[in-house]
Amino acid sequence: MANLNDLKNITDRYALRDNIMPTLFIGHGSPMNGIEDNIHSQYWGRLGSQLPLPEAVLVVSAHWLTRGTAVTAMPSPKTIHDFGGFPPALYDIQYHAPGDTELARLITTESSTIDIVPDHEWGLDHGAWTILRHMYPAASIPVLQLSIDYSKPAQYHYDLAKDLKRLRKRGVLIIGSGNIIHNLRLIDWQNMDKPNHGFDWAHEFNEAFMQNLYSHNHRDLINFSSLGATANLAIPTPDHYLPLIYTLGLSNHNEEPVVFNDQFVAGSLSMTSLQFGF
Repeated sequence: MANLNDLKNITDRYALRDNIMPTLFIGHGSPMNGIEDNIHSQYWGRLGSQLPLPEAVLVVSAHWLTRGTAVTAMPSPKTIHDFGGFPPALYDIQYHAPGDTELARLITTESSTIDIVPDHEWGLDHGAWTILRHMYPAASIPVLQLSIDYSKPAQYHYDLAKDLKRLRKRGVLIIGSGNIIHNLRLIDWQNMDKPNHGFDWAHEFNEAFMQNLYSHNHRDLINFSSLGATANLAIPTPDHYLPLIYTLGLSNHNEEPVVFNDQFVAGSLSMTSLQFGF
């Protein structure tokens, strides 16, 4: 009987509804954005008050790379400090959002073609909590993470996202968290604090990206090497770009992208972020 009651509770809470939650891609940048009050974190804070209140949040973070696809399925995910060399204040942060084991179980059934398995070890990495502690500082909304199968091509992730699209009608806010332009090897350390500082190749790539985004040309955004020679500089490895692919796959063709935090950092990073819906 308990199992039947659990099933009824999750069916009621995450029932399909007419209103669809927006979906986001957020350029999370440095972990320091988790504790700093800047133009990026201020926008995240406004998002939390402006968007419809979600039943839960599902984050696809650039920092959880696996073989196979998993979803966090623990009742109380730990805060992961997956970085080094930062001030002690950053390591003191604990984001005590609850998980949701019932939602995790539901997510494992959402795709008919891809196996999604429950995970009880991971938690919330800085691709999730540095953003969410500004959006939802009370940490009262359940938060889950979906891993990125790093052995698969971008098209795989786009197709999986389309399978998960129905979660938007279940009151789940799905956030891809990474950076569209992310080349740590070419960071301009001498100009870390220079506002909106991007190398010429970064501007060129960003312009090509935007042209395809606004024309709904997801094919070339998925096959990002087609965006020109600057793609190899902007995306030397796809880990931070793949969360964007999920956001594109989750969007509907009639939803126009809203671009925010479209700023460069230290020459070779971008904070460019997108919202679809609402």
